[in-house]
Amino acid sequence: MKRREFVRTAGLASLALPVIGCGSSWPRKGRRPNIVFIMADDHASQAIGCYGSRLNRTPGIDRIAREGVRFDSCFCTNGICAPSRAVILTGKHSHLNGVRDNAVAFDGTQMTFPKILREAGYETALLGKWHLKSDPTGFDRWTILPGQGDYYNPDLIEMGTRARHNGYVTDILTDMASDFLEARRGGGKPFLLMLHHKAPHRNWQPAERHLHLYDGVEFPEPPTLFDDYETRSGAAFEQEMTIRDHMTLDSDLKLGPPPARMDEAQRDAWEKAYGPKRADFERAALDGEALVRWKYRRYLQDYLGSIAAVDESVDRVLDVLDATGLADDTLVVYTSDQGFFLGEHGWFDKRFMYEEALRMPLVIRWPGRVRPGSINEDMVSNLDFAPTFLDVAGLGKPGEMQGRSFRPLLEGRRPGGWPESVYYHYYEYPAVHMAKRHYGVRTRRHKLIHFYHDIDAWELYDLEKDPLELRNVYGDPAYAGVRRALEAELRRLQAFYRDSDELARRLAEEDTAR
Repeated sequence: MKRREFVRTAGLASLALPVIGCGSSWPRKGRRPNIVFIMADDHASQAIGCYGSRLNRTPGIDRIAREGVRFDSCFCTNGICAPSRAVILTGKHSHLNGVRDNAVAFDGTQMTFPKILREAGYETALLGKWHLKSDPTGFDRWTILPGQGDYYNPDLIEMGTRARHNGYVTDILTDMASDFLEARRGGGKPFLLMLHHKAPHRNWQPAERHLHLYDGVEFPEPPTLFDDYETRSGAAFEQEMTIRDHMTLDSDLKLGPPPARMDEAQRDAWEKAYGPKRADFERAALDGEALVRWKYRRYLQDYLGSIAAVDESVDRVLDVLDATGLADDTLVVYTSDQGFFLGEHGWFDKRFMYEEALRMPLVIRWPGRVRPGSINEDMVSNLDFAPTFLDVAGLGKPGEMQGRSFRPLLEGRRPGGWPESVYYHYYEYPAVHMAKRHYGVRTRRHKLIHFYHDIDAWELYDLEKDPLELRNVYGDPAYAGVRRALEAELRRLQAFYRDSDELARRLAEEDTAR
């Protein structure tokens, strides 16, 4: 084994060691920082200004990046809502935390970072999307959406009591977050506030004030909007998430009736926005590529319109932190539970290990600790969030957590042996969108994916030469050495994270029986 490989392996192996009580010296230097963890649902990096969006502007989110750090290589370990949230809470891969897909209830008895922070004296609060089918644990206060929740006049469950709230869901949650922060003006116990938005989850309903925001806008098309999957495996052909065939006219593209939960004023605003679009569509009688282009444009108008309220929410939270004097003592995080396809490969949704879904946006502000305007390119994942939050609070992580704190990266230090690959495993099949089960490894330059269960197919991409992932070179003799190295790295990561082909087959059988 080469020295570089040994150092990297040794660094990864150290993650398994129990280190409670071996945290940083922050608590001995002063007040422990507050943590405000803002997470959207399905917010693609390519729809954020600081990531170079050509589609929209996000001044609120960009403000965090401008005053803090932008991570350019943050990835998810299982690209779907509930599993990502379980990974974030536990610092463990899906096959160990038990939430492999959206159908499984989270076991709230297991260790989570909010529980550890609470035991260490933090006040903990959760507002918004939970989506884990069990009551939250480890929180002093929680107010969550039932399931996916509704955009307009949503029900919210507060500590077990369900009630309807009038208004738009992003605004309601932001009001609650602002009230929480205002009540802590002047300090007191350190706190963790998790503000988890529903938006921009399907079916992308903008707030009334944003219903016309993108009217008439012509968005640049992704170069793969009409991808033919020429070199890809059967998985790319057999999915059910194309804009062309699987995006619904009535619900997704708003040609049907207004949402049932709307009041009269909301319905009137809705009809003023979508009535003319419906009439124009009926007159146009589109088909073929013209219809796909129309669907793509309508999709982005609503998707980006939903993001506009989230961006306003972020800006408002930052303003409240400034106004209350809490900003200097608070780490602020903005991310999404995974990425999302915005027409790339002709798709919407996520699930696949291709870049648009695999990559998570991550921007963090920590005054006095993070250099404003910095950019980090080291590989991190949602597996690392829990250890990082604990480290920021001056706490070590329990040995069962598989992630690694990237606090040193926040502070401009790169530890020796920092991982140079990430492991991914997606399980929800057969199910909605029919993305095949697959696992894989991504390094800085290459990506190896194995689709399995009712298929046995491999894909290999050279991300430097082929950033759009159009050419599968798994069978190319010129990449034989790369393939062997990636296969070895994949097996090493599986062993390290206690995953295997045998376990994958057994879990697939259990899921099918369920």
